[in-house]
Amino acid sequence: MRHRNAPFGRTLCAMVTPFMSAGTLDLDGAARLAARLVAGGCDGLVLNGTTGESPTTTDAEKRELIAAVRSAVGDAVPLVAGVGTADTRHTIELTLAAEKAGADGALVVTPYYSRPQQAAVEAHFLQVANASDLPLMLYDIPGRTGTRIAPSTMIRLAAHPRIIAVKDCSYDFLGIQKVLAETELAYYAGCDEHILPLYAVGAAGCVSTIANVVPGEVAGILAAFDAGDTARAAELQSRVTPLIEAMMASDLPGTVTAKALLNALGLPAGPVRTPLLTADAETTADLLVRYRALVPNG
Repeated sequence: MRHRNAPFGRTLCAMVTPFMSAGTLDLDGAARLAARLVAGGCDGLVLNGTTGESPTTTDAEKRELIAAVRSAVGDAVPLVAGVGTADTRHTIELTLAAEKAGADGALVVTPYYSRPQQAAVEAHFLQVANASDLPLMLYDIPGRTGTRIAPSTMIRLAAHPRIIAVKDCSYDFLGIQKVLAETELAYYAGCDEHILPLYAVGAAGCVSTIANVVPGEVAGILAAFDAGDTARAAELQSRVTPLIEAMMASDLPGTVTAKALLNALGLPAGPVRTPLLTADAETTADLLVRYRALVPNG
């Protein structure tokens, strides 16, 4: 299997944004968490994404987070900054700010709520790509945005030299394989249950939420596959499935469950911002049980 190049690394974590107990940005905590993730097996980080609570952080906080994490992990670790909004002009502003703050790439989600037609989706991404020198990772997550990036649209967008990657949460394996066959786009699994399946058909890696707590286990899945031990890779994917289910398939967003588990482990996270609500004690206890099954001494 020939894998696509991995322009932003292979094992990326969709990092939470740590807050202080009062709800303000915890830059020291963010730096410590980022360093831990890199030491634990992540070779790239996604900041200010969905898991990073981008809808409730200010533009200034987004810039400060990028700068703090860049200082903590150095220049060798790719940082992809979430810049997507429902407004093309605002998205361009965030892209330019992320570039100035030290990001290596921009994660651009399909404009949400207004449900643009495919021609408008394509025009949006092209305007953002033309606005700065940052390479783009398109974020296809129709369950949140209400609008798909159609495979035909993705194939056309791939012709732009700065549109180089996709974070995929489309749940459309046929469409993904069509785009992989016809473009050089680097696909990243955005759903943790798809880490191995997408990698097996030629994806570049993953952007993982559960990597906030088990970075080594996530990296191990891809490493086993690269080593030719597909049985081991399947075993490792199966081992993390109970944690994926608890963190990503419950009624709670991954941000809530990731922060609950990080807090329980004494790691930087802090509260979530409203409208999200903190996980209750029962949920946190269940998360800990599943975590300990994977990392008994962690």
